[in-house]
Amino acid sequence: MKNLPQVVIVGRTNVGKSTLFNRLSADTKSLAFDYHGVTRDFITDVVSWNERSFTLVDTGGVSLRKIQDPINEQVRQRALSMLEKAQLVLFVCDSKFGLVPEDREIAKLLHSLKKKVILVLNKSDVKDATDNVTEFSCLGFGPGCFISAQHGMGIADILEAIVAALPVYMGSEEEGPAYKVVLLGKPNVGKSSLMNLLVQDERSIVNEQAGTTREAVSDFVKFYKADIQVTDTPGIRRKRGVTEPLEMLMVKSALRASDNADIVLLMVDAAEGQLSDQELKLAFHVFDNYKALILVLNKQDLLTEQNKGDMAFSMEEYEFFLKKVPQITVSCKTGKNVGKILPLVQKIWQHYSQQFNNEEVTMLCKQALDRRPLFHKTERLTLYEVKQLATAPITFLLVVNEPRWFGQSQLAFFDNTLRGNYDLLGAPIKFVIRKSS
Repeated sequence: MKNLPQVVIVGRTNVGKSTLFNRLSADTKSLAFDYHGVTRDFITDVVSWNERSFTLVDTGGVSLRKIQDPINEQVRQRALSMLEKAQLVLFVCDSKFGLVPEDREIAKLLHSLKKKVILVLNKSDVKDATDNVTEFSCLGFGPGCFISAQHGMGIADILEAIVAALPVYMGSEEEGPAYKVVLLGKPNVGKSSLMNLLVQDERSIVNEQAGTTREAVSDFVKFYKADIQVTDTPGIRRKRGVTEPLEMLMVKSALRASDNADIVLLMVDAAEGQLSDQELKLAFHVFDNYKALILVLNKQDLLTEQNKGDMAFSMEEYEFFLKKVPQITVSCKTGKNVGKILPLVQKIWQHYSQQFNNEEVTMLCKQALDRRPLFHKTERLTLYEVKQLATAPITFLLVVNEPRWFGQSQLAFFDNTLRGNYDLLGAPIKFVIRKSS
């Protein structure tokens, strides 16, 4: 993934960079919102066009001037850093608004870096835009591409221009990640810190201010020759506490990332001494959507015996569920046990993607049902065959005498039977019921 040529989108704030990214990207979505400085961490995705692939990068607004606000200054520094690494730059300007001094400053920077640049004149479908486009010729990047990112005008032309401008890529074609891992949790539990530790880079902005991460941010880490995609997400508060439109989009971004994951690391502040209702709801949401789950208890350095006891007590009520989920206690601050996370992730992936012998599983479930028959009123439930349909998530077809008799409690019986005989820690099991023909 990291060997592909990088195409970096830059421009001042609110010119439509994130909207353009979303038009070009097939999967990853950047927050597009009419609010200053929404994009903070850079967002990436692999884009393919005419059998050519490249890494597309959406940055926060670029400025040459140092910013007093520490978070926005980090955003600025990161955008400048991404420019240094770019093979091609998409310089986005607002043709409706016209040329402004900040556009000139960015153009001066790009010329000094001697980067290959495609000028992108966004909002060119607006009537006023035609009166302004000639202003941009003085930037020295040619006539530019006229587009409307919001309405999809000119997007194919940009893709053609990108592919034509990129150097011939001599490396082997990259495949997708072996699997996807998403960090999920409330604000300020340490997700961004863990993200940076796992990818061994300052990938996510870390700050004590709640809501620092505003959208899902992905990068890749290689572990035992496997490329693993790791995604940091915005913190999710209780639903009734989320009232601002921007935060609603942030929550949607986090949940969308978890729904696209293979494995979710649910991070908890262990020093709080309890699992909150919100964290339990997230845990059930992950498992109900058939994603593998690991509970990461962070801030071990702040733990007291009282904290440990309180946390254990808060978990007792939900032991029926939590016994299916592996737990690891870490400290992102000191690095304690962080090195154990990826080996655990790999182990849970093996659980989540394992293949079973159909005859063996059928015999196991039939024998369990013989020892403890299940009934619907006076009718006995009969299982004829178990067949694995898929892995990641593990999916079994149960061929039975009457599908409507196999409800949640009956499926829990087979779930427990399988877990009692196979190592399925962290992996949900999906059942499909079919009537015997």
